[in-house]
Amino acid sequence: MADMNRGPLGLYLHFPFCVRKCRYCDFLSFPSDEAGREAYLQRLKKEIIVRGEKYQDYSIETLFIGGGTPSLMTGQQLTELLDTVRTAFHVSPSGEWTMECNPGTTDAETLKIYRAAGINRLSFGLQSMNDEELKYLGRIHTAKQFLDNYQAARKAGFENINIDLMSALPGQTTDSWLDTLKKAAALEPEHLSAYSLIIEEGTPFWKLYGDDRSGEADVEGIIADGGAGQQGKAAIPALPDEDSEREMYHLTKRILAEQGYERYEVSNYARKGFECRHNLMYWRRKDYLGLGLGAASMVGERRFSNTSDISRYMQDFAYCQEEILDRKAQIEETMFLGLRCTLGVSDQTFKGKFGESMMNIYGDIIRQYVSEGFLTYHEEKGRLAFTESGMDVSNWILSDFLL
Repeated sequence: MADMNRGPLGLYLHFPFCVRKCRYCDFLSFPSDEAGREAYLQRLKKEIIVRGEKYQDYSIETLFIGGGTPSLMTGQQLTELLDTVRTAFHVSPSGEWTMECNPGTTDAETLKIYRAAGINRLSFGLQSMNDEELKYLGRIHTAKQFLDNYQAARKAGFENINIDLMSALPGQTTDSWLDTLKKAAALEPEHLSAYSLIIEEGTPFWKLYGDDRSGEADVEGIIADGGAGQQGKAAIPALPDEDSEREMYHLTKRILAEQGYERYEVSNYARKGFECRHNLMYWRRKDYLGLGLGAASMVGERRFSNTSDISRYMQDFAYCQEEILDRKAQIEETMFLGLRCTLGVSDQTFKGKFGESMMNIYGDIIRQYVSEGFLTYHEEKGRLAFTESGMDVSNWILSDFLL
């Protein structure tokens, strides 16, 4: 059977290890020694082989290695991992293969090996060009280390690079955010992701900011290497106020547009033709398979995920959660995910999937927000999308699409 007759599949591989946990991070990640990382990779390769046998009717169109810090892998480890993928699955020759890369964890020679192994898109976790902001976040790198890694990646032959940035950081001003934006855009990456910091429960930042935003907290044991620099009660950088955060948000849109980046999703900007194909599979509800610790999948309307317990995963990678999405859940997800993208949701695609139009199900809601200027509905194109002002308050509006 030719690949063109196989169903497209996005493949995600999770590498949960990092040098140390950042203070804002609630991802499934933790430090480990070299022996622990190697043992995990051997287990992941076994899972790849087992799952590959089941998905022979699919062609891997995109691959994304996330974490954690995948760039802690040696060149040999990554090469062996990707060779296992090629052996176990049918792989599209024109696929997008992305790897997350944290500055300070790789070098020029290793980047060359990554490129030769088949990675054709890098995603650098920069966050800020301000060293004090990086230090307070708990990042292990400096702005200079990022710049060195970025230039090394270009020399290694990477022609598709994303840079992750983060605004509304503790102590951050609109001027420092503007400086980060301009410096990142000046490097001319093909893609930029610009997120606003969210204080997640269970993180060190939650202890500092989740319940106490007064500017003081008991930082002993929370900030041990930088930041406040004192034990016990100490002043900590305040979060930007709501007005400053909105100003940063609007600065992002304006500066990146001026530099030739098109916003194609709430927090993602790209030069034409460089939108992240893997993430678009998520937002368009295409089939994707997640392998590794805690990785989630959706194939057909079946959603399932691996265990998040590393001890259990090393013994048995049977799925720990499985569900079949009913029609209601499918419709809601189609709207929630599709409207995150500036292109919006196609009524023709919606009808083909659910047998009736969006207007038939959501007519009152759509008409209301169209009249208020938050949504636009093109009768001829049959497409529903947020306006610029609607995208600004999208989270609030999307709750009304719950059936």
